[in-house]
Parts: sequence; structure tokens; C-alpha cells
Amino acid sequence: MAKDNNTPPQQPKKSRFSSWWIYGIILTLFIGFQFFGGSGLSNTEKTTVSELKEYLRNGDIDEIRIITNTRQAKVFLTEEALAKEVHEGVSEPSIIPGPNLAPHYILDYGDLQNFEDDINQIKQDNNLETKIDFDKENTRLGDFIFSLLPFVLIIGIWIYLMRRMSGGAGGGAGGQIFNIGKSKAKLFDEKSDTRTSFKDVAGLEGAKEEVQEIVEFLKNPDKYTSLGGKIPKGALLVGPPGTGKTLLAKAVAGEAKVPFFSLSGSDFVEMFVGVGASRVRDLFKQAKDKAPSIIFIDEIDAIGRARGKNNFTGSNDERENTLNQLLTEMDGFGTNTNVIVLAATNRADVLDKALMRAGRFDRQIYVDLPDLKERKAIFEVHLRPIKTSETLDLDFLARQTPGFSGADIANVCNEAALIAARKERKSVTRQDFLDAVDRIVGGLEKKNKIITPDEKKRVAFHEAGHATVSWMCEHAAPLVKVTIVPRGQSLGAAWYLPEERLIVTPEQMLDEMCATMGGRAAEKVIFDKISTGALSDLEKVTKQARAMVTIYGLTETLGNVTYYDSSGQSDYGFAKPYSEETAQLIDKEISRIIEEQYARAIEILNQNKEKLTDLANRLLEKEVIFKDDLEKIFGKRPFDKKENIEDDTIVNDTRSEGSEESGTTENSSPEESPSE
Repeated sequence: MAKDNNTPPQQPKKSRFSSWWIYGIILTLFIGFQFFGGSGLSNTEKTTVSELKEYLRNGDIDEIRIITNTRQAKVFLTEEALAKEVHEGVSEPSIIPGPNLAPHYILDYGDLQNFEDDINQIKQDNNLETKIDFDKENTRLGDFIFSLLPFVLIIGIWIYLMRRMSGGAGGGAGGQIFNIGKSKAKLFDEKSDTRTSFKDVAGLEGAKEEVQEIVEFLKNPDKYTSLGGKIPKGALLVGPPGTGKTLLAKAVAGEAKVPFFSLSGSDFVEMFVGVGASRVRDLFKQAKDKAPSIIFIDEIDAIGRARGKNNFTGSNDERENTLNQLLTEMDGFGTNTNVIVLAATNRADVLDKALMRAGRFDRQIYVDLPDLKERKAIFEVHLRPIKTSETLDLDFLARQTPGFSGADIANVCNEAALIAARKERKSVTRQDFLDAVDRIVGGLEKKNKIITPDEKKRVAFHEAGHATVSWMCEHAAPLVKVTIVPRGQSLGAAWYLPEERLIVTPEQMLDEMCATMGGRAAEKVIFDKISTGALSDLEKVTKQARAMVTIYGLTETLGNVTYYDSSGQSDYGFAKPYSEETAQLIDKEISRIIEEQYARAIEILNQNKEKLTDLANRLLEKEVIFKDDLEKIFGKRPFDKKENIEDDTIVNDTRSEGSEESGTTENSSPEESPSE
């Protein structure tokens, strides 16, 4: 390949000066001063106390210098002694020319008093003039470090605190405390970061269309502004957890060929007053400098909560200051700055009204739970890296997961692969996915849980009661799988194929409540006793009945009245939005609805008592029964719609489980509990 002559020659990289070089030079000088400062280059040898006494008796020693703080003695020989052969090692000239100030011998002594007495005794016996001196030796490097240590400790603690306060900001002149007001936003780099495209986002067609248009705004703004239109300033992604809001933002980052700043709402929060507002200013300054660009704020409710709520102290709220600065920056854009703000939250009801108005977040994109077709598309995405069986039906998997979010489906695919690997299979089969759904919704199967035959029989009739009543009620979701195998906190479970409805009628709600009460009704019909096993059933029907009365206005007693505040910003304060007389009416109406459906369930079970018993016995025998077993006992369900009649369709009812403390679980008979 020919070399491009236009390429500028690469300049050699300049080595950056580091302050650590100064520290190293200073440390080297001190060490050299310690070791080479007049005593480190002479021929000093170590000796013993007995040899010292021998040299002293021979008159070879001119001076003994006793160092009291180190328990050492330094020995200096006379000129005549240096000429002797025995001292040949220490008589050689030193490396550094000049007067030799270093001792010839050095030794360690034990007790000072005994050592001094022995030397004085030898001097007196041999009439010697050897000088005995006492001294204290200063270790220059050690003393210096010891005196410097408090200052080093204080400076180290100060640097540590500054790093913590600044959130671990980088070093340099802009680091630590000086960088605390800087934005923590991560700039997306399409070359180094993992790239996500719209192809990786299955379902969410409406939401994708909206954000794709935003990307198009930035790529080709003239297409829209030429007709007098203005580029939207912000888009808010709203929806339940796990529906793909953040994934959608990642796809925007991957598709848009513009700088993409990503951060969380909590990144603005800091212990210092004014830091949040400073970071907002810095973020928008960076975005404007790199315009056209996109800012993505995940979990914006961390700073966007409505102002003035629960502010009992009356003090200046740092979070409100941050929100005020965000409002100012968003509304301060020019029409052609080409900076768009994306935000995501699953709590749009608590956001400030000023943040939601047009001119700030011009668009609110609702990201809902996926429907049947969207679930199939999501399965296609998550099954790409998984080795699946060739006969695996994606339509079947989509029908098994009603109400699942995209994150739930990803979890199902991963769990199915783990189950298949645990069973040493070469590919993931349909049964692995069914087991994965059971594992996620119902919990881990507990094969070693000890259940008495009496409890197992009660569990079987409880679950058979759910199956019987739901099979006989027209609008109840058809129950197509029943199990008495313990899972998680549950001793048994009923699995439904719920119809995906957009609106619900009172008849449908009442039939569902009747089917839910079928478990307790079966215990009453067969054993003439009830137990604590219906806690989750009672919790569900109570919520449904309360919703019918207080939210949807579906009862004649209270009429077309609702006490529900969809905004979540009720002005009622601590007071109820109804009187005490109305509260009594609500309680009576809720109780009436539940008791009527309980009595209706008992009536259905009394009419089908023999079939209920056959179903319970088959459940005790097999532990798990399917739709075919119910059809053999009850016949074809006359209410089934053609599109819902599928062979071997097994679907979960995703109702919440009961409390283990009370010994009750979802659609299950109880564990005996002392608290009940």
C-alpha cells in the first residue's frame, strides 16, 4: 500500500511530568544522606563482647563510644593496633578519601551496667587510658519520617475525603474537589461500546417509531424545519419495569450518529448544596458544545418528583434546586440547538407537572407490556444465542407467558437453557421452557417437603375446587393445569390461560372471583371445615371487590362514583375522600360481593361433587394433571372460544403468593401454622 503523502508526520509523544518524580528524588537523597553521610563507606566490622575485652586487654582500643538508645558500642582502634595482622580487615582505606570518622568495630551489648563495669574493671587492672564515651545516635531518616508522619496522615485523609465527596473523580487539576460540580454523564462511543440497534428491540413498534423519528430529526433536521416545524425538545419513556425503556434508549445511542450522553437521575444527587444544579449546567453545556446530541436520563423520578410534597422542614431542598435547574435548561434551548433529552421512568404519576408540560417533554411514549405477537418477537431475539430444538414452537411459548415483560421473557430463556444443561441435553426443548416458567412463577420445586396424607388430601381438594369452578364459569379463565407439587412457599398451584382483555365487564370479574373462591368452597363442601390455605385467594378477591366498588363504579349501591386518583397527586392529604357513612357502605358492599360468589362456588361444587372427588383422586394419584384430564371428567368446556382451544396449552396464573408466616400460599391448602 502506498503511503499517503498528505498524512502529517507523527510528532513524538512528550512525556508528561509527574509529581512522583519529585517524591522519588527526595526519598533517594534522604536514603543516600542516611547511608553515605560520613559513615556508610568505611570498613566497619561487627565483633562480640568477648573479642572487645581481648582487644581492650591488649591495649588496641583508643575509644569506646557507647550508644545508649540503640544498645550498641562503637570501637575505635589505636594507630599501632591498625598495623597488626588481626585487624587487617578494618585497616584497609575507606572508599571515600579523607578523615575516617566511622568506627572500626561495632557490637551489641546486653545490660549497660554490667557492660560498663566489665570495661572499667579491665581498664583498672591493665592501667589503660582508653576513653569511654556515652552518646545517643539520631537516625536522621527515621526521625524525619517520624516527624513527617502526622502531616502525611492528615494529607492522606484529606485526599480520601475529597475523592469520596467528588464521587471518585479522576485525578489532575480538575479532579477531586475541583471536579465535584462536573457532570457524571457517560459519552457513548459507538466504536468501543457495545452497539445496540433497533433490530435488537423486539415488539414496541409504536415506541420504536417515535424514537426513530427523533433519530431522524437529528440526522436530517432540514427535512422537518423546512416546513416550519420545530424539533421536539424531549421525549419521556413511561411504562412498567422490564418493558424495555432503557434498551430502547441504548438502541437510540446505537442508531444515532451523534454524541449520546447517558446517566441516571441519582447521579445529580450529592451531599453538597448546589452540586446537583451545577452538574445539570455542565451536562447541558457539554451537550450544546457537541450538538446535535442526545441526553438520556434514566430513572428521572429521582430528581423530577413533584415539588412541595412532604417538605415539612421548610428548608431549601437540594433536589428541588436540581429540578429547577433542569427545567430552566430544557426550556432555555433555542429552536436549532439540536439537543434532545430522553428520559425513562416507571413512576410518571409522581413527576412534577412543570416537567411534563409541552416545551420540555413534548412527547410521552408509553412502553406497555408486550401482547401475544410482541412476545413472539421478543422470544425470537432472546433465542438467537440458545441452541433450541428444531420442533420448538414460538407461538406456543408466547401463549405460555401472558403478562410477562421483556425482562421476564429473557429470564425464561436463560432459565430454560440452565435446566436443559442440568439435564445434560444437547438442545433446549419445549418441556424445558415449561419447567422454566413454572420455576420463575411458582418457585423452586421442593421434593423433600414433608406433607402428611391429611394435608395432601386437603391440598388436592382445594386445587380441584379451583379447577371445577373455573371450568363451569363462562367468563373465568380456563384452568388447564393443576399441581400439588410444592413450589416455593406454595403447597399447590393452579395454572390458567387468561384472556388478554382491554376492558373487563362486571360479569367477568364476578366469574373470576367465584373461581378464586372455589378452593375454600371445596374444603367447606368436602370436609365441612375451612383452613388458612385461602389467604392469597381472599387477598385477590378483596382487591377485586374493592376495585369494583371504589374505582370502577360497577355496583348499584354507590353508583357511578370513583375515589381513584390516577395522577397520584391527590390533594386530599390525610383525609379520606368520602364520609364515614360511605365507608360503611363500601365495607358492606365488598363483603356482600365476596360472600355471594362464595355461596355461588359452594352451589356449583355441590352440583358436581362426584366429579370434584374424581378430579381430586386423580390429582392425588398423578400430582400433576392437564387439560385432557379435566375434559375426561367434565367433557368439553362449552364456553371456550375456538382460538383458545389448543392442545397441551399450559399457562400460569401470575397471582402473588401468600405469606409463609400465616401458612398460606397461592391457590394452595395450608401448612399448619401456630400463628393462625
